[in-house]
Amino acid sequence: MPDLTHIAAFALVALGMVLTPGPNMIYLISRSICQGPVAGLISLGGVALGFVFYMLSAASGITVLVMAVPLAYDVLRLAGALYLLYLAWNAVRPGGHSPFAVRQLPKDGPKKLFLMGLFTSLLNPKVAVLYLSLLPQFIDPARGEVLLQSLVFGATQIAISVTGNAVIAMSAGAIALFLARRPFWATVQRWLMGTVLAGLAARMVLEGRR
Repeated sequence: MPDLTHIAAFALVALGMVLTPGPNMIYLISRSICQGPVAGLISLGGVALGFVFYMLSAASGITVLVMAVPLAYDVLRLAGALYLLYLAWNAVRPGGHSPFAVRQLPKDGPKKLFLMGLFTSLLNPKVAVLYLSLLPQFIDPARGEVLLQSLVFGATQIAISVTGNAVIAMSAGAIALFLARRPFWATVQRWLMGTVLAGLAARMVLEGRR
């Protein structure tokens, strides 16, 4: 069983990932703005199911394999860091857009909203990076079964992500209106997200294999 220090540290990383732009955030915000918060929450249900898929995949052996093969771990860690740097650049580059910028989407029914959320989550490289590159750094075989630790960290990530994204989906319209009327704060938001992403990438590069 992981100790509270490791769980708290992983929770902070998971929260940082929730608050940085990525396919899930952009889709949920766009859906909430175009079709209302309820549509955003239905889509979030699909996104959460995608998180469960990744968690169970990691817990059933992917994480153990990565930890057992140093080269595979290093390749995934560096690939994850490069992807985070790419997201950071997209957040701060000249002409970049905030994820809260309004994007027009057609209105869909509940079933399609759920499935689109699921597919967006499954095809989201940021989620794969979290489970394959970040999660193994917090697993310590000396603390007990790797399977149990993977489930604990995965459940922590899902709880934080669902809660954070639900708040974002419910308040997306108000935040988008606020940022649209205040370009300065929209720029601050982009740079803050870019800085967090770059910081996570640096941590992944500098962190040694546990």
